[in-house]
Amino acid sequence: MRFAERIAQVPPYLFAELNKKKAALTAQGADLIDLGVGDPDRPTPIHVIEALARAAQDPATHRYPPYEGILEFRSAMARYYQRRFGVNLDPEREVMTVIGSKEGLAHLLWGLVGPGDVALVPEPAYPVYRTHTLLAGAEPYPLPLAADNGFLPDLEAVPAAVLDRARVLLLNYPNNPTTGVVDLGFFEHVVDFAHRHGLVVCHDAAYVELTFDGYRAPSILQVTGAREVAVEFYSLSKPFNMTGWRLGAALGNQDVVFRALGIIKTNTDSGQFAAVQLAGVAALEHDPADFITGMNQVYAARRQVLVEGLRQAGFDVKAPLGTFYVWAPAPPGEDAAGLAARLLEQAHVIAVPGAAYGKAGRDYLRFACTVEEDRLREATQRIRAALG
Repeated sequence: MRFAERIAQVPPYLFAELNKKKAALTAQGADLIDLGVGDPDRPTPIHVIEALARAAQDPATHRYPPYEGILEFRSAMARYYQRRFGVNLDPEREVMTVIGSKEGLAHLLWGLVGPGDVALVPEPAYPVYRTHTLLAGAEPYPLPLAADNGFLPDLEAVPAAVLDRARVLLLNYPNNPTTGVVDLGFFEHVVDFAHRHGLVVCHDAAYVELTFDGYRAPSILQVTGAREVAVEFYSLSKPFNMTGWRLGAALGNQDVVFRALGIIKTNTDSGQFAAVQLAGVAALEHDPADFITGMNQVYAARRQVLVEGLRQAGFDVKAPLGTFYVWAPAPPGEDAAGLAARLLEQAHVIAVPGAAYGKAGRDYLRFACTVEEDRLREATQRIRAALG
């Protein structure tokens, strides 16, 4: 059996492989503590579930939704951006529903790059950025994110010959996996850089609401001139515990949203179930700040438990200001990938080896704060035992 050549360029998806190993060990009776996938463990807010149930009873939601998403959700998304970021968006021209930001990001790349083009991709990074650049036939150019530069890319170091072929710059702050954060000044520099080099900026804001210690993450769309060059993806997955619901939005430059992304989507999918979108309206408009604040307090407490436990195990880690991850350099003398494998086999603790996010992450492991505090304490006790 023969497959398309593009498939050979893309390795198996990391978390699909982890799920296989997890299932095998669970079948053997292992008590696994999964600090791998960033999947919130608390339930979706009850008012969101109730909104879905009501909407699903309405036969009008049982038919195809508009390709660009129902106007109720897009309008709620625009109102939320005005309240949260002070950004005024036209819901009919600058907001499109996506079936989760992963789908939207992947499809947007197909609309922006092709053979001969370059996408500027941070490294380490969420694997979808690189893999869908490759699947679109384009070349990913890595932008290293190093601790000594605050996990920010050095845009001015990109060679002129690369910039001549570059079409899109991908960013993600607060950052997965490094937990790096930015201020609005960084986005101002990015927007200026994009204008100077004719780039589309695609900002993945999946973790924009998950922040601690007084830090509040900005939106790139707050920058003057951003909507001329930028699109931001907002996901309801993390802030509202809705990973399984698959709901988000692409917001910003109308040509990028409704041409580059819209043409791909209208020829590929038929939109998200309207009842799910109406549930999204409930999430965005029913005291969202209260729910998000409460969840951030939960994650902040868990973060502290995990950070302190990892330090006791020999990791040199800092408490992050954003995301619900801890990005931990492997202890001296330890190979990060080998250590992740040992923790899985000996401690039955799942951590993600940083190399899964690109070569620049090879000396790190990523731990997620998506289990309760008692399990985090047990996980770090097992890690200490495994490290001897």
